[in-house]
Amino acid sequence: MGLFLVLSTMISCAVNLQSHAKSTANLTVACFQDTTKKAKQQVAIDSVILVSYVSKSNTDTVKLNQVSKYPFISLQQALKSNAKGLYVQEITGEPGSASQSMLLRGLSRPLLSKANVAESQPAVYINGIPLIGDNPFVYNVQEYDFSPIGPATNLLSAIDLDNIQSINVISNLAAVSIYGPRAANGAILITTKNAHQGNREISVNSYFGFAAKNKVTTTNGRDESLFRNIFYNKYATAEDFDKYPAYLADATNENYYGRSDWTDLYYKNAALHTVNASITGGTSRSNFRFFAGNTSNAGNADDTRLNRYNAAFFINVLPLKWLTISTMVNATRLNRDRNRSLRDRFAEMQYVPDLISPIAPNKTIYGNYLSEYEEKTIDNNINNVLQGSFSANARYKNFDFITRISFDYNEGMRDLFYPSTLMDGNNYISNFYAYNQRLNIDNSIAYNFKVNKAHVFKALFGHTLSRDVNKYNYLQGYKGTSDYIRINSVDGDVNQGDYLQAQGFFTKKFTDKQKINISSLYGSFDYMLNNEFFATLVARTDGASNMQANNRWFFSPSVNTKWNITKYLKSAVLNNLSLNASYGRLGTLNITDVYGAGPQYVSDLGWSSNKSVGSYGGIGTLSRPYSSGWIGYDIPWAYVQALELGTDAAFLNNRLQTRLSFYSKTNKRMLLGVPVNAESGYTKEYKSGMDVNNKGIEVAISADILKPKAGELSWNADFNIAFNQNTLKALPNNLQEITIGNQKLTVGKPVDQILVLQSQGVYQTDVDVPVNPANFQIMTYKGLKLHGGDPKWKDQNGDYVIDENDKVAMGGYMPRIVGNFTSSFSYKGFNLDFNIYFALKRSIINQSAANQLDFINKTGNNNINSVNEITFWQKGINVADYPIYNPWSAVQSYRSDQDIFIENGSYAKLRSVSLGYDISKFRYFNKTFRKIYVYAAALNLYTLKSYTGGDPELVSYTGEDTGYGLPIPRTFTLGLKIDL
Repeated sequence: MGLFLVLSTMISCAVNLQSHAKSTANLTVACFQDTTKKAKQQVAIDSVILVSYVSKSNTDTVKLNQVSKYPFISLQQALKSNAKGLYVQEITGEPGSASQSMLLRGLSRPLLSKANVAESQPAVYINGIPLIGDNPFVYNVQEYDFSPIGPATNLLSAIDLDNIQSINVISNLAAVSIYGPRAANGAILITTKNAHQGNREISVNSYFGFAAKNKVTTTNGRDESLFRNIFYNKYATAEDFDKYPAYLADATNENYYGRSDWTDLYYKNAALHTVNASITGGTSRSNFRFFAGNTSNAGNADDTRLNRYNAAFFINVLPLKWLTISTMVNATRLNRDRNRSLRDRFAEMQYVPDLISPIAPNKTIYGNYLSEYEEKTIDNNINNVLQGSFSANARYKNFDFITRISFDYNEGMRDLFYPSTLMDGNNYISNFYAYNQRLNIDNSIAYNFKVNKAHVFKALFGHTLSRDVNKYNYLQGYKGTSDYIRINSVDGDVNQGDYLQAQGFFTKKFTDKQKINISSLYGSFDYMLNNEFFATLVARTDGASNMQANNRWFFSPSVNTKWNITKYLKSAVLNNLSLNASYGRLGTLNITDVYGAGPQYVSDLGWSSNKSVGSYGGIGTLSRPYSSGWIGYDIPWAYVQALELGTDAAFLNNRLQTRLSFYSKTNKRMLLGVPVNAESGYTKEYKSGMDVNNKGIEVAISADILKPKAGELSWNADFNIAFNQNTLKALPNNLQEITIGNQKLTVGKPVDQILVLQSQGVYQTDVDVPVNPANFQIMTYKGLKLHGGDPKWKDQNGDYVIDENDKVAMGGYMPRIVGNFTSSFSYKGFNLDFNIYFALKRSIINQSAANQLDFINKTGNNNINSVNEITFWQKGINVADYPIYNPWSAVQSYRSDQDIFIENGSYAKLRSVSLGYDISKFRYFNKTFRKIYVYAAALNLYTLKSYTGGDPELVSYTGEDTGYGLPIPRTFTLGLKIDL
């Protein structure tokens, strides 16, 4: 009903606007998509500033007609398998989750934290507006980084594909240099459908379908007991048998040894739909477009869902024949139903209760738990997203002046309450509010001139001022007086001593805010010779407030050339051949302001810090940020420089088109925390000097195998493949290697290499363990003597000590090859499309298998890594595929950093299939409708893999399959698109 009222109001307003416009049709120049050549030129400049200055040879255009039919809920999902050189990672199938990432042309830096993932993302623009997302500084107050605090919603889920006119992906550094340092990792340019003159046009689009539930094999206490007995019977002592888990010791316990039928409550077929409408029209003096829609997308597990509500309007007027004024507003509301996982709950609370017994697999027991959860828990997750712009475009002879003010604003809210019945008698509350806002003021002037017919020039000069603000307020409350009180109540009287003090909860408050201002001056100079040689030179200087005062500005030059040599070849087969070369350098922005501040203090000894401790005499004080690291002076801009060579060719009357690109891209002077002397009190110092190079080859082929003819069979196919290899070129302080956490960075090696111990079997007895003949010492693992039942790890350097020096590289967690194949058949109004996506030469750490085999160290520990979800009762590994080590060993025999858990992560997916028909081909309909298209579509139909675990896509950003990610569901939909 709410959507119906929005649509009714929208159409009514549009009709009134159009009627008014018709009464004043005394001007003749249209704003957008007019039939005149001059108006078409205005489209490119007014709708998306500067996009017309990007060479098409450097742009990868997404075919929206093959994307908009599918129930993609995020931009990442829509782009996956639809742009060359772009790798999209989904570590969970939960709709709307923030755990999605994109990488263009490889890995620019080692992924040591979620902040590094955020720093590696390409910039996204909507109609020239650079979008702002959640800042990773929200992880600073968390002990675990599974998910950010707050609603943790993917803000790129706010984009409705039915409101999009085009998506262009640009990875060439020289081509994106006009967009500045935000685009150092590439740019994704989105142009929405816009207003234009003409008769009133109404479009209605909808689909309905479902996400299909997974079919899994369940286990119960008997299965788990049989699995563990393999190890107990071989290695356990009498004391170990005495500590046998109580929930497995009693075989008469029907909750664990009875029916394992929990899947009906966890995996479900879930409905999904979308419905939207738009109206467009107007005259050459004023035209408009209104759009509104609602989408509901669901996962097939744990009752997860995302509801989206969109509204947008575009109004363009011509007050003077040489002046165009345009206004745009996009508004989106996102409501997210999150998972009910134990791990995410405990990570949010930073409190882990008794984990001796997992949830029972019995449907009745699990159902009682879910009822308690649904009836007493509050978990509201809301995001509001708003983009807008006001622009004026003045043209006089060969001059073109554009001024525009634009903004992107989003806010996130989460209200959370867990009752004491779910938390060992401790209830919990948290409230989160955050906003991100970006204000842009753009001014540019362009001048076109010709010396003669052979020489054509274009000069552009511009200035951009951008202001970012990120802020959040976060409160946690523990041990409330009652489960009936689910809010943090305070006394609002400013005259009272307990003003704003919590009344019923023990609270902890966190707040953070940062402002970043960027000022950019740029110039672009284009030259065309005889319509065959093209060159673009861009020079810019960018200043950022979050850089240190003596390194505030950075200069970036780039040059891009193209030479069409077709006429020199005179070939009947080759219709077009052009050579491309480019070089560019572009500064890289810091996403936080802490590095620009230099040495600083935090309240590590105060009461507000997450890891606070009492200071002397119980008096809080300020201290150096020892835990976060020392930040010194003279930190320069990091930057990326790239060289690219390529060729575009067309054959057989342009029926076969190819593109080949070679590139070498180096990210230089990046910051890294390096170890310092322990006497300083710091754990690390942030130093500039880390360089990472990516080399690659990209091939794209498009073929009209059967040339389109009216009413006859046509067949078009697209194939692209990208090869990429990253190499660490330098470390700060001229270091050659450094170990951070469980990652080892070595100069000359890939930054994503997985280093593991090589297993050569099992020591059957203590006598089998090697002894060093030099000193008669038994072989050790990091100081611990090895015994019978321990792994026989290979001693690579022969020093009779197994340690980090004995690890060998077993591939990398990023794929070296990504690509896709898309095929489209058409016949008499019918369309059949399918897409295959693949990622090759990639390794996965099967952490889920390691956890299952390492049950002694996992069971009963009050540790976040010991959490077992209900999916614990799901058939996992085949124990026969692994050596039988002693799980009680002090060396932690089933640690994940050994080769028995490293598997081939390559895969190919039949990702999408659709079949549609244009009913408007019938004579009765084509008099009333411009188009009536009905279709059926399916997603994620089949995966070809050798990985023995689950979906090879569901791994963390460092290649670990923890088993916690919700499945990416198969979906089936029926859709209808109507144009009036």
